Amino acid sequence: MTHQTGIATRVVLYIVLIGAALLTAFPLLWMVSASFMPTGEANSIPPPLLPSEVTFEHYRQLFTQLNMGRYLFNSTLLATAVTLLSLLLNSMAGYAFAKFRFPGRDGLFKTLLAALVIPAQVAMLPLFLLLKSMGLVNTYGGVIVPTMASIFGIFLIRQYTLSVPDSLIEAARIDGASEFRIYWSVVLPLIMPILVTLAIFTFMGTWNDFMWPLIVLTDNDLYTLPVALAVFSREHVQDNELMMAGAVVTVLPVLLVFLALQRYYIQGIMMGSVKG
Repeated sequence: MTHQTGIATRVVLYIVLIGAALLTAFPLLWMVSASFMPTGEANSIPPPLLPSEVTFEHYRQLFTQLNMGRYLFNSTLLATAVTLLSLLLNSMAGYAFAKFRFPGRDGLFKTLLAALVIPAQVAMLPLFLLLKSMGLVNTYGGVIVPTMASIFGIFLIRQYTLSVPDSLIEAARIDGASEFRIYWSVVLPLIMPILVTLAIFTFMGTWNDFMWPLIVLTDNDLYTLPVALAVFSREHVQDNELMMAGAVVTVLPVLLVFLALQRYYIQGIMMGSVKG
């Protein structure tokens, strides 16, 4: 009886999980389906689940008339640049906080952690004025510079780097390796899982960011995909199929990145609970 109860419990659990997965995936699947529907079909009540006729007209319109290729390039460039710079700077700072001994290290690190409670919106106005004085408003630099390093990234790298044995670092120093060589050849390979995790967080966060690019960028040719899609939604209020196609173009790259790197992401999360 107990064995049968256990089987029944697992069956119910699987059904619930599958149902939850379908509910979660349904809006995304319908978004893809609607993007292939003829104009106006998605507005019918009730909306159809599948297109009566598959058309690629909305995707052609996005890239031939609405300059979606430019916005896709902008998002790719900014997300890639921010991710690479963030990995470099955050890993350096996290390694320094984990393995170097210098006056005020612990106090500085606690101050950084305290700043995590400050809402990002509070810093937007002074940050904008600072970038304006630097001449970075309405430039790619205005998006990249404020996100090159983050307190969360430093904290994440620092906590993971604490698990790197000090004996390895000391052995490298005895062998005559420079500090940068130790960082590059010894530490980075050992913390690769958490670097991939941070890269996914950073890339997805930058790609999906709407508020800051909207504030700092005024030239249409510099817009990222989320900002451009918001502009399109005001200009094409009734064209739901076109908006769904734009949403697919916006979501698909980050989804593919996550699926390609999810194994490393999960590994980094599972191994991230280290001594602190």
